[in-house]
Amino acid sequence: MPQAATAAESTAATSGSDFAPLLRAVREQGLLERRTGWYATGIAANLLALAAVLAGMVLIGNSWWTLALALPLAVLWGRTAFVGHDAGHSQITSGRGLGRAIGLIHGNLLLGMSQAWWNDKHVRHHANPNHIDKDPDVGVGALVWAQKQAAQREGFARWLTRNQARLFFPMLLLEGIALKVSGFQDLRRQGARERILEGALLVAHLAGYATLLLTTMSLGKAVAFALLHHAIFGLHLGMAFAPNHKGMEMPDPDGERWGHLQRQVLTSRNVRGGILTDWFLGGLNYQIEHHLFPSMPRPHLRRAQPLVREHCRSLGMSYAETGLIESYRQALQHMHEVGEPLRSAPEPVVAA
Repeated sequence: MPQAATAAESTAATSGSDFAPLLRAVREQGLLERRTGWYATGIAANLLALAAVLAGMVLIGNSWWTLALALPLAVLWGRTAFVGHDAGHSQITSGRGLGRAIGLIHGNLLLGMSQAWWNDKHVRHHANPNHIDKDPDVGVGALVWAQKQAAQREGFARWLTRNQARLFFPMLLLEGIALKVSGFQDLRRQGARERILEGALLVAHLAGYATLLLTTMSLGKAVAFALLHHAIFGLHLGMAFAPNHKGMEMPDPDGERWGHLQRQVLTSRNVRGGILTDWFLGGLNYQIEHHLFPSMPRPHLRRAQPLVREHCRSLGMSYAETGLIESYRQALQHMHEVGEPLRSAPEPVVAA
């Protein structure tokens, strides 16, 4: 993924597009330079906080009060996921080997989520955001994102699509477990060496997680903790990623191919806020800047925003930015509209 991210920026810059002046301004301000110290401090603080929560679980032991620690552990797992995301984009270090090691530790070992699976999926998303034929994030799955996808749904999937807006947040409670399952399923796609390394780290995570829970509490409490922890974790990640593209422009697969600037800006939405919003959303609230400059270190995204906004204004290009609650409303409204034809159409008759 590091190579894919920087390659996208370079290709757009050399193509003579309207992105080139913006890239030049960003480079002149040093916003693509690494912030190794910032990341090292953040990673160390997150690991210490994780260790403190685990120590608390051991000290409290076999008590229902231990379940209260599922919340801070889930939030810290969210920080861990953001580090893995940034490592995959080569934001932390330009060294491919070190970046991959950081990603594997934070993704596979600490979260039980395959870094190779995530990178493959995420590269394709960044290359063609919101493109229903090329972006896996808007492909047909439990949810659908375009009415032509909805029209093909049958049975339970059809009912799900009709109600997907109201079911979206409840379904996120399953996302933490789904991420683990997807990682194991992806091992079949990977080459032999990568499969062995990724698989070993995923198994090590499961073994360590199960050992921690089963040695500190009874089986019933351990299962309850695991379910609660993964539900909060999935909800947290979903709340961080949902505002980014849902309800934004979706390129016509048969229409004119957009340039890099248009493709990334028109399909993305920023979320306004301060330091707390930046922390909660892991910097992904600057989604437009992140998509334009995938390798830009997270702390530089806020500084790049005025340059990007002004550049879009000078070109007469829409620049979407809203509050957090409004971003969820727009995303849910889009999901509701996608399912509207199914709610108004009669149920298909199944032949006997």
